Amino acid sequence: MQSRFRSDRRLTVRMGVTLFLLGLLYVAFVAVLIVLLKSWVLVVVIAACMLGAQYWFSDRIALFAMHGQVVEREEYPQLHAVVDRLCAMADMPKPTVAVSSMDMPNAFATGRNPDNAVVCVTTGLLRRLEPAELEGVLAHELSHVAHKDVAVITVASFLGVVAGLVVRFAFYSELFGGRGRKDQNTLALFAMVMGVSAAVYAISFLLIRALSRYRELAADRAAALLTGRPSALASALTKVTGDIGRIPSEDLRTAQAFNAFYFTPALGAEPGISRLFSTHPTLERRLEELARISAELGEAATPGKAG
Repeated sequence: MQSRFRSDRRLTVRMGVTLFLLGLLYVAFVAVLIVLLKSWVLVVVIAACMLGAQYWFSDRIALFAMHGQVVEREEYPQLHAVVDRLCAMADMPKPTVAVSSMDMPNAFATGRNPDNAVVCVTTGLLRRLEPAELEGVLAHELSHVAHKDVAVITVASFLGVVAGLVVRFAFYSELFGGRGRKDQNTLALFAMVMGVSAAVYAISFLLIRALSRYRELAADRAAALLTGRPSALASALTKVTGDIGRIPSEDLRTAQAFNAFYFTPALGAEPGISRLFSTHPTLERRLEELARISAELGEAATPGKAG
């Protein structure tokens, strides 16, 4: 079923190109591992199981990692009411609604398709935002579900996860020194596996980050056009980004693994060079886009101030 969220052809093309390139990289990666490890059955079975698990259980994994719990309408009536209204406006299935007990203000959507999606908000977000701002954030997350880019990011991130696990496997497996002495052939094999894994991780990392930054802008646009209040979304962005910057860095470390899924990345006040590889555009870039949409809609409001 086609939702009423504004479609984005450029996002669709970018998702297709990213998946195609990562698919080629994935096939080459598996082929190299088969040649190096001389066990195609082991490599293929492990890779297939991990991909299946990440695709089918990504929503449960994300909720567990972020301490999210599915909530019923009786527990959070206002939250459910906003989601109901937005889904009716967008003509899309209502996702499962969840709440995380984290104080960090944020939200994320996950799931393999619109019929099996979860939208989760933190208690820190609910406590800080006004109703119009919350509506903007939830519209942003629902647009990710409607655009199907949540599933694409989930699958795309799989290759980097596998590459990282291969590096760990190389360190701890008996194949590299558990039995007998480490001869030159073993060390050469170790170096090749490490090198290939590192290269695959780096390439997939850059491809995913490029797609992630664009999909956030696409979600901002779709949410602003659906609600007709880009200033409320701009206000939420400004408020959430500022509050995250004041949260102690140690409290953000666990959350940073899921930055690609968040409304706003869990970065400290001074992210430094990480901005170059961020999963999200800068706050300034997002506010500029929302200001442009506000002008197009004739909304008399300034970014950072809900109208």
